[in-house]
Amino acid sequence: RSNQVKVFVNGVWIGVHRDPTNLVKTLRKLRREGDIQHEVSVVRDVREKEIKVFTDAGRVCRPLFLVDEETQQLEINKSHIAKIEAHTNGEDEDPDQPYNWAKLMSDGVMELLDAEEEETVMICMTPEELEHSRQGFIPQDEEFDPAARIKSASTLDTHTWTHCEIHPSMILGICASIIPFPDHNQSPRNTYQAAMGKQAMG
Repeated sequence: RSNQVKVFVNGVWIGVHRDPTNLVKTLRKLRREGDIQHEVSVVRDVREKEIKVFTDAGRVCRPLFLVDEETQQLEINKSHIAKIEAHTNGEDEDPDQPYNWAKLMSDGVMELLDAEEEETVMICMTPEELEHSRQGFIPQDEEFDPAARIKSASTLDTHTWTHCEIHPSMILGICASIIPFPDHNQSPRNTYQAAMGKQAMG
């Protein structure tokens, strides 16, 4: 039927579902609350009418901040940061349950996404751009700073953000991130250096 979608788990077709939007929403909610593993990926392919769930080992995932889709604000707040600082200084409220990476995940402020799921979300580069997008304008800097990061001109044309980068440099892999001043090179030079870095690492 037209309203049914196929559901795949690790590439194996296990059935069909009549309410794909609610299924994806429920699976992501369970993942953010820690009821299912944080490494599980949930991908909805609207064009192919498929929902793909991946749990297999070896998928490369990366962390992103979650953005509240209604308020367009980061889920992480000052209370989380205070707990992280307390943990860093060895001043946890409960020493048996330190506030670590796993707690950030289970509190639903960060999420691990793989390459496939990353294609189905909207990722903002910085919290600053998220703020400008929410306000609807980009404030003009009084002085030109040649060392400042170039901001995307399309920030305000975007739809609802779902995630935010921890830092813009995290879009790069390990090999690309160790290149000095990659923004001063031609793009093919960065590609060549990343490939040579892989060879050097074996």
